[in-house]
Amino acid sequence: MSEQKLWIVGVESQPDQARKLLRDASAVLYRGKLAEAWLKKLDCGKLPARLIEPGAPEGMQQALDAAAEGWVTGKSVVYVTAIQPFAADVFGRSLRAKLPDAEMEMLPGMDLSTQVLQRIGTLGEEVFLTLDGQRLAGVHHLPYDPTQAVLIHFAEGLTDAARVEALLRDVYPVGHEIWQARVTGSAELDWQKILLDQGEHLLQESVALFVPARSNDSSLVSFEELIAHLRAPVNGCPWDRKQTHDSLRTYLLEETYEALDALDRKDLEGLQEELGDILLQLALHAQIATENHEFNFEGVIEGIQRKLVYRHPHVFGEVQVDGAQGVVQNWEKLKQQERKENAEKANKGLLDGIPLSFPALAQAQSIQDRAARVGFDWKEIEPVVQKVIEEFNEVKTAPNDEERAKELGDLLFAVVNLVRWYHVDAESALRGTNVKFRRRFAYIEQKSQELSKPMQEMSLDEMDGYWNEAKKLEK
Repeated sequence: MSEQKLWIVGVESQPDQARKLLRDASAVLYRGKLAEAWLKKLDCGKLPARLIEPGAPEGMQQALDAAAEGWVTGKSVVYVTAIQPFAADVFGRSLRAKLPDAEMEMLPGMDLSTQVLQRIGTLGEEVFLTLDGQRLAGVHHLPYDPTQAVLIHFAEGLTDAARVEALLRDVYPVGHEIWQARVTGSAELDWQKILLDQGEHLLQESVALFVPARSNDSSLVSFEELIAHLRAPVNGCPWDRKQTHDSLRTYLLEETYEALDALDRKDLEGLQEELGDILLQLALHAQIATENHEFNFEGVIEGIQRKLVYRHPHVFGEVQVDGAQGVVQNWEKLKQQERKENAEKANKGLLDGIPLSFPALAQAQSIQDRAARVGFDWKEIEPVVQKVIEEFNEVKTAPNDEERAKELGDLLFAVVNLVRWYHVDAESALRGTNVKFRRRFAYIEQKSQELSKPMQEMSLDEMDGYWNEAKKLEK
């Protein structure tokens, strides 16, 4: 067995053995405050040590190059880290890849997981994730399941506390308990508790955070298990078990409209509930598909994620676009390319992707939008207005009811195009007017009841007066 090895030495490992390894090494690499403080405490004399700066790509590369240079001398290379298990260490993985043929051996040291259990008293946490804080660099959402407790190492100290705190606030509820550790003057760890979003904040230079788990009810995995249980043949629910893709169509449409209704009412609490109901429908369809060996929920998520990355080359690639309109035009080019590459869709046109089950107004606007994306549109609004007038005149001059119905359809289509030119959603605009009409009409009904006078006995002028009163009350 070769004496030359890649040694992974944990902070606070057996000091005599550690000193020998450090003195005999051709290169010593270390990360952060805990490692630096421990090396000073060991007092090994002058070492060929290099501080790694993972936050700076050039610093990390220089450290990797130093390890490779040390390796060719025939002596061991030592990496000192406070992150346990080693598999969670971002730089450690890079080092392993840099020296793929090196025999690796570990000298275990301090495990912060043990400190968490002993000092914070989180014995209720059966398992928790260990994460290198470098994994949070540049992310826009926490890269782990918050229903699992997590210990996050910041070897170099937490340097962007405000951003990390914002990431936590986006996922955890107000008042969620968080523990943070700092290195004291005696190289010990001092653990302090804060409550998220309650006037206390994460401290710069913290070397570790421990975040207890959220309720398991917030887990997508737990939700999938619940749906699978409801569909289970032995101990599931008879109603859920009998559902099919076709039988759930009505519910999917109904829940979508209820979500739109909550949006129209600016009812955010209601919107949250309705989005949950939509998620239920998605999960049921995915579970049915899983049972039928058609697809599964993971495939749904994988598919839409890959599609979004592919269709956003201006974000995830090198493509340059000119504003939001440029994004839309490039999106349509990519979709056309997808159709060409997909044999099943090779003979389908630009408008074939618009569902025939769409509400008529929404379908009309989608048709016009897609046609406009490839240039089939007027250059200015005046011809659009003239088209509305032209179609209205054709309604008036239609020779019979059948032709008039057709012309009214053309008029509606032209009006929707006008609405589109004003950058308004036709379906939402009409739905808003429907809500407004119902509200004002309800006021007339209220007045009818107050007067003990049936609406059928009220004159149009009388009802119109109350209508105008309702309008004034809205201002």
